Amino acid sequence: MSKSIVLYMHAHQPWRLRHYTIFDAASDHNYFDTDDQPEYANQKILQKVAHKSYIPTNNLLKDLLARHPEFKLNLSITGLLIEQLERWAPEVLRSFQDLTATGRVEIAAETYYHSLAFFYDRDEFERQVQMHKEKIEQLFGQTPKVIRNTELAYNNDLARWAEDAGYKGILAEGWDPVLGWRSPNFMYRPAGTQNIKLMLKNYRVSDDIAFRFGDSNWEQWPLTSDKFAHWLNETHDADMFNLFMDYETFGEHQWEDKGIFEFLEHLPDKWLSKEGNGFLTFSDAIERFEPKDEIDMPDTVTWADTERDLTAWTGNNMQRQAIANLYELKDKIMSTGDLKLIDDWRRLQTSDHFYYMCTKWFNDGDVHAYFSPYNSPYDAFINFMNVYHDMTWRLKEAG
Repeated sequence: MSKSIVLYMHAHQPWRLRHYTIFDAASDHNYFDTDDQPEYANQKILQKVAHKSYIPTNNLLKDLLARHPEFKLNLSITGLLIEQLERWAPEVLRSFQDLTATGRVEIAAETYYHSLAFFYDRDEFERQVQMHKEKIEQLFGQTPKVIRNTELAYNNDLARWAEDAGYKGILAEGWDPVLGWRSPNFMYRPAGTQNIKLMLKNYRVSDDIAFRFGDSNWEQWPLTSDKFAHWLNETHDADMFNLFMDYETFGEHQWEDKGIFEFLEHLPDKWLSKEGNGFLTFSDAIERFEPKDEIDMPDTVTWADTERDLTAWTGNNMQRQAIANLYELKDKIMSTGDLKLIDDWRRLQTSDHFYYMCTKWFNDGDVHAYFSPYNSPYDAFINFMNVYHDMTWRLKEAG
């Protein structure tokens, strides 16, 4: 029985807020440029991640695409990361363009600002998706046919919206409480839709690479490409394995000295050595496979934390207050016609700001702390609200 890997990697960097005090409010409207704050410097972080992850990963992927005509992959890249690459690392942006120029790399649609706007303001969500689509068409010459929401946040309403918007496919987490006895290794139909197809992340094998790869205490460590391909080949009930992960898995979350690039380099060889095995783009998979069943997700499921819901961003009062206050400004912000103010407001919607405010403990808390530039969730909240107060002052100044 032939099987396919659908490899998908998501690239994103937020515009992190500089250290912004209440004394800056009403006098300094510079929230993001960080030359005077090296510990929060967006340029420094972008160039570090580019050096450790984006450049070596893209170079390796370009080589693999040249060596293996059967090799294909999928990616998404937020508008915020594209902005930073255009400003500070145009050679990295060109390396992404080189990949897509092969015709074997498909780009998924998403929100330009990596926001949770779908759950707070549908018009704003649609505008951000349109902005992202236009940016992808401009830079990569592709019109996305498949969409993913921020942090893979998904429910039935989103699927119906995506179908009405003309998308052929949508991505979600293959979460056990939703799937029940079913496997994420097949194509599905979202509940309440007619034509759009649903592709579910196989989180177990995806997270073996994204989270457990470098853990020497893991019972399956070390993970080799040969072992990984064997696991997939031994899974008999499957059409495809949806390997979804952050782009930064390679070189940033899993360091080069752990062997992550060697794993990626040899995976196509090991996987394609068995007759019938292949790699697919999203569109390939949608064309090839019919839905096995209907998946009903009335409640929102994400790919974050053990709960797989929105609590990574909305789980405490600080988070809920910050995000509600921000979206309440929408009509006033838009009525100003001030493009700089509108862009600042949209950058504040980036989900990372609320992620940093999370107060969860144990493994989830460790992951949140790893990504946060703050000493505590409370510092993240105070810093954000100081910026929010300055934004309300700017609105008053605008009348």
